[in-house]
Amino acid sequence: MHTPIAHDSLCLGALPARHARYRPRHTAVIVPPATPAGREVRLDWREFDACVNRWANALAGLGVARGDLVATVLGNGLELLATYWACAKLGAAIVPLSPLLAATGLASLLADAPPRAVVSSSAHRGMLDAVRGALEPATAWVLTDAAADDEAAGYGAYGPLVAGAAATAPVAAVASGDLLTLMYTSGTTGLPKGICHTHFIRAMYATTMANAWRMAPESVVLHSGALVFNGAMVTMFPAFMCGATYIVHRAFDPESFIATVERERVTHTMLVPSQIIAILNAPGFDPARLTSLEMVLSLGAPLHNEHKERLNRLLPDRFYELYGLTEGFITVLDRDDARRKSGSVGVPPPFYDMRIVGDDGRDLPAGQVGEILGRGPITMPGYFNRPDLTEQALAGGWLHTGDLGYVDDDGFLYLVDRKKDMIDSGGVKVYPKDIEEIAARHPAVREVAVFGVPHDKWGETPVAAVVLRAGEHVEADVLREWINAHVAAKYQRVDRVLVMADFPRNAAGKTLKREMRAAYWQDRERKI
Repeated sequence: MHTPIAHDSLCLGALPARHARYRPRHTAVIVPPATPAGREVRLDWREFDACVNRWANALAGLGVARGDLVATVLGNGLELLATYWACAKLGAAIVPLSPLLAATGLASLLADAPPRAVVSSSAHRGMLDAVRGALEPATAWVLTDAAADDEAAGYGAYGPLVAGAAATAPVAAVASGDLLTLMYTSGTTGLPKGICHTHFIRAMYATTMANAWRMAPESVVLHSGALVFNGAMVTMFPAFMCGATYIVHRAFDPESFIATVERERVTHTMLVPSQIIAILNAPGFDPARLTSLEMVLSLGAPLHNEHKERLNRLLPDRFYELYGLTEGFITVLDRDDARRKSGSVGVPPPFYDMRIVGDDGRDLPAGQVGEILGRGPITMPGYFNRPDLTEQALAGGWLHTGDLGYVDDDGFLYLVDRKKDMIDSGGVKVYPKDIEEIAARHPAVREVAVFGVPHDKWGETPVAAVVLRAGEHVEADVLREWINAHVAAKYQRVDRVLVMADFPRNAAGKTLKREMRAAYWQDRERKI
């Protein structure tokens, strides 16, 4: 288990104040307007630090103190950013929850980690009303856009609370081992698990990834995905450590992304594969509009080689890829290796270790597929209040990822698949990613996902779900025949192709294969 060193200057809340002192007029945060008629937020470091101080003091006035939890149910915006950094200053821990949660899901997470305060918006008032009764009466409830009837119902109003609070730094003793973020992930089965990250761990995020991304104080970083997911932290924390300019889009839109990169001269961005594909296929896409980019980071799922090669061709020497788990292990494919090791997800950063092990737990040689184990300075101390699951995940001091892969002779990691996604067809291991790489080459296919379904003869058989490029049409059976004619082995042949308008995705943009399986069965029943 990771044990942070005692070094109390490693506290994230000090970063805004540092930049406010040493480079106060440098642009810190840009948030586009929520509506066409709205106003853009553009704050320098002095203004942003004062904003965070006011909100930290307002939270303290509501009873939030070091060691408390503060939950948010918010989309992207200044209020969510300010809450992150206000908690960092107070020594409280932020629990960012997706605004797409249903009331039952929200209730279960708030019960698992009871917060001292909940920050949300009036758009979620009905859901909040449904869960309030289950929490302690002393819990503070704040709405970013509270109206008179909200306040009458016991909700605090963010704007007046901030306006009435002092802009001076709050007085709080914060240690590097204090919990800073509690990130929930559903895992493969069972209830969601809260992953603990301390100030020390998030400081290691900042230093590790600023180095990996070649980020500097002059960088301009654009984030257009959901801030409530851990993927956002791989660019946010290094950007704030460097004192770079951080731009937050309220939601991802490929045309807005391209326009912002061009207008603001964005240098660094993080995207999930579906967003990269959407940008490459956007009507306004033109490599000349994106020349300021120094880094395009892909994470969250493997980007198929077909799209990777196109990106490297149109925007050369900018592509990075990160493989990792919120629990705390990563590998990075550097831009300088992106072509010669195009199928790889890179190597562990300095001070990180990796192993590939077989079912017996023994290390495997290069070229052999096994489970990926890792450890490093960002490895979690454990799951929140779940020592049983922590012991399983960190057995022997190594994070057991549940992912399958192998290393080449140079030590570069190649992902094969999730253990749970592997298909057992007639006793042969079939890896969906191998089939996906083939299907992605078809000129009509924009995205593809392969998963296994039960089969009377073979036990399991592969099925491919595809999203076609705009304006393209191809029959599912024709596409199935094309895929089956190009795969390397008979056992990789797909039983059926499911053509979908779009893939089901979570709020982070990741595809949901379990929902695709449900769509497959519905499609099959219609055709029987």
